[in-house]
Amino acid sequence: MTFRALALGLGLAFGLTAAASAQTVMKINISTAQNSHQGIAIDTFAKEVEKRTGGRYKIQTFYNGSLGGERESVEAVQLGTQELTFTSTGPIPNFVPDVQILDVPFLFRDKAHARAVLDGPIGQDLLKKFDAKGLKGLAWAENGFRHMTNSKRDIKEPADVKGLKMRTMENPVHITAYKALGIITTPMAFPEVFTALQQGTVDGQENPLSVIISAKFEQVQKYLSLTGHVYSPCIFLMNKGAFEKLSPADQQAFIEAAKEGTKANRAKVDEDDTNGVALLRGKGMNVDENVDKPAFVKAMAGVESDFEKKFGKANMDRIRNYK
Repeated sequence: MTFRALALGLGLAFGLTAAASAQTVMKINISTAQNSHQGIAIDTFAKEVEKRTGGRYKIQTFYNGSLGGERESVEAVQLGTQELTFTSTGPIPNFVPDVQILDVPFLFRDKAHARAVLDGPIGQDLLKKFDAKGLKGLAWAENGFRHMTNSKRDIKEPADVKGLKMRTMENPVHITAYKALGIITTPMAFPEVFTALQQGTVDGQENPLSVIISAKFEQVQKYLSLTGHVYSPCIFLMNKGAFEKLSPADQQAFIEAAKEGTKANRAKVDEDDTNGVALLRGKGMNVDENVDKPAFVKAMAGVESDFEKKFGKANMDRIRNYK
């Protein structure tokens, strides 16, 4: 081989290596299945990041809690051992306490109201609170309104939940509210829930229809009651240091990609809310759509007053009355 040919070969090899190393690979994960509203969120995000950065960034997607539960994942992103995660707000108050206000029961009128709050100044101000915790909130997305399922009985009014052992998220607001109803709360990471229901470790759980469907809870729960007691947001989170290393254009690309992920995520939630009741009834669940919500609101009056003291009545009214 001539010297020139060798030099050309080495140059070509070096060029290929440089091109390969120019692509940065990052990880993002969820606790639910790929075919869920969360799966479509991160799949859309990954596709959009790659497209908007010309393939310089590739997002690897992981599902079903394969990289750990939500709290572990947020910790990993905070530490920088993982770049990204997509999580419900379940564990978030343990990292950014200000976000707890969103978990107050019966705070939002409907999905349109909740989305307007999160996309508007209130939600955007809350996103900024993550910066001080080593996290970058890219965009709010959605789990949906949470409903109760259990293996024991139909839930129509507050008296029906007394004494039920329910899995809850690792969320102080939820736990306080559910204890006020007489529920025996059992905080647990999501990947453990199906087995706990199957084995009877807990009687029930509460989640939006999208989660109930994708997790196949109809296999281990007989009763579903459309309590709609809490609106559950989700969020795209990134390690703050990793975000700050991006160029301004790439930072914008990641934020826009997260917004596209949110659009796809909310569309899937809407679809599941429209079709979910018939689907779950068809799979053998007893679904009660006629829950006495005013009775639940009344039963939580005492704890509602505590939340107003904790978060400020003006702050809660600002959300309640947002248009």
